[in-house]
Amino acid sequence: MRSATASRYGSDKQLHIAITLPLRRQPCPRPDVHHCSISLDGFGTGDAITFDAPFGHAGERLHEWMFATRYGRSNVGDPGGTSGVDHSFAERHGLGIGAEIMGRGKFGAQTGPWTDVGTDDEWRGWWGPNPPFHTPVFVLTHHPRPSIEMEGGTVFHFVNANPQKALDLAREAAGDLDVRIGGGPTVVRDFLAADLIDTLHVVQVPILLGRGVRLWDGIEGVEDRYDIEAVSSPSGDTHLTFTRR
Repeated sequence: MRSATASRYGSDKQLHIAITLPLRRQPCPRPDVHHCSISLDGFGTGDAITFDAPFGHAGERLHEWMFATRYGRSNVGDPGGTSGVDHSFAERHGLGIGAEIMGRGKFGAQTGPWTDVGTDDEWRGWWGPNPPFHTPVFVLTHHPRPSIEMEGGTVFHFVNANPQKALDLAREAAGDLDVRIGGGPTVVRDFLAADLIDTLHVVQVPILLGRGVRLWDGIEGVEDRYDIEAVSSPSGDTHLTFTRR
C-alpha cells in the first residue's frame, strides 16, 4: 500500500511586497518557478526517495511552511491556516499557469523502463485521481509512454526532450498563459543552466539535510541575470524572488 502521506501535495511592508510581485504579461508565455523549497545547505529534496517517502529522508520538512497556510490547508480540505507572508506566496501557485514541466522524479519514484503501463497497478502520480495541476503536464523522461488523462483537466505527457524542446511543447499547450517549471531541483537547475527561467521563487527553509539533491550546484553566477528580493516570514523561512533583468 502506498503512503497516504505522499498524496498531500505566509510587517505590513513585507506582506505588501509578497502580494505585489509583478504579474507581467509577455507575447510569449514565460517560464516561471514557484515554491522551490531548499534547505540551508541547498538541498531541494532528500536522499532515499521511495513510494512511501517522496522527499526521501527530508520528509515533509521542506514544505511545512506551505501546508501551514490557509492555501495549503484548503488544498487538502482542512479549515484554518496562517494568512501572513507564507500564505501570500503560496496562493500564487496556480495563477496564470497554462502548463507545467516536471522531472520524472517528481511524478514518481520508479526509474528505468516503465513496467506498469496498462496494468491495474499503473502509477498515476502522487496526487490521487484529481491532481492539483488542472493543465497539461510534461514529464521529462528517457522512457516516453502514452499520456494519462486525469480528473480536473490534468493530462500527463511523457516526453524525452531537452529543456528548450520541453518548453516549446509546454508553451504551445499553455496558449496565452505561463509555463510553470515544477521541479524537482535537477529540472530547475537544468532550466537555469539553459537560461530559460524568467522568474524563480525559492523558499529557504531553516533546516539542514546534509544529503539529497542540491539546487545550486554548477550554476555559479546565476544571480548576475536576475534582480533578487528577499522577504522573511515569521515561520523562519525566507522567500527569495529572482526576476530576470
